[in-house]
Amino acid sequence: MSKGSDKRPIVIRRKKVVHAHHGGAWKIALADFMTALMALFLVMWILSVSSEETRRGVAEYFSTPLVTAITGGDQSGSTRVIPGGGPDPTHSDGERARIDVMQHTRPSMQERRFFSDLQERIERAIEQDPELRQLRDQMRFDLTREGLRIQLLDTEQRPMFELGSNRVAPYMRNLLRTMAPLLNELPNDLSIGGYTDSVPYAGGYRGYSNWELSNDRANASRRELVAGGLDPDQLLRVSGFADRVPLPDTGPTDPVNRRIELIVLLPEIAEAIRNPGTMGTDIPTPTSANELVEDVPQNTSPDDTSE
Repeated sequence: MSKGSDKRPIVIRRKKVVHAHHGGAWKIALADFMTALMALFLVMWILSVSSEETRRGVAEYFSTPLVTAITGGDQSGSTRVIPGGGPDPTHSDGERARIDVMQHTRPSMQERRFFSDLQERIERAIEQDPELRQLRDQMRFDLTREGLRIQLLDTEQRPMFELGSNRVAPYMRNLLRTMAPLLNELPNDLSIGGYTDSVPYAGGYRGYSNWELSNDRANASRRELVAGGLDPDQLLRVSGFADRVPLPDTGPTDPVNRRIELIVLLPEIAEAIRNPGTMGTDIPTPTSANELVEDVPQNTSPDDTSE
């Protein structure tokens, strides 16, 4: 073997370099830049066609310190188009008030349980009476922000009152007197509301009308409840609403709008009815009879008043 054949072959291995993809982040950045530039040109164009007062208002808005605007501090008395800040820019006070109202006008779990038990006892008592059992379809139970609402609805075949009268039908009387002792089992106050359909009386609203009829029917229901054993001290409100509050998805002359509504009130609702609060003192109150006279237009006369 020759000497040349003793040399080992040299193998050169070259690595193939693969360039990674750079991605499209630059495209997003470019798009953001173009959007901001377009917004800048748009704002400049709007300002160029705006009035001097508007531009002054914008300048005042941006000259208000951010901390002052958020904390509701001094806003330089601005009354311009875009005033700086406000009494509560973060709306925290309003949000807290809204949450408080929601919490205090929603039945608690314990109250829901009491209302559910009351509904079951009423339904059980009705089911045990063959005559009252026929009225079950004319009753509706639901929870509202005021409390447990029990609606007694009219039908053409089985009206609760005589037509155009507050005279209670015998089965309606039996129903109310059956419910009375059950309503006594809760200490909650009771509200009674009367409603009618929109069929008017011949004299319209100038004489005896649906207003008087709805109120008389609510009072007639109150008398039957008291006769059945309801504690009169639990009655807090008896109202007549005429035809102004029809049931959803019903026509104005639908018989179901002739109804009696019993509400077992939540304690906070009853307290609000007893002690209605005021929303503020912004409404000016005349301090003398002269101010009342000054507020009346001079070209009016007693004959111009209408009912």
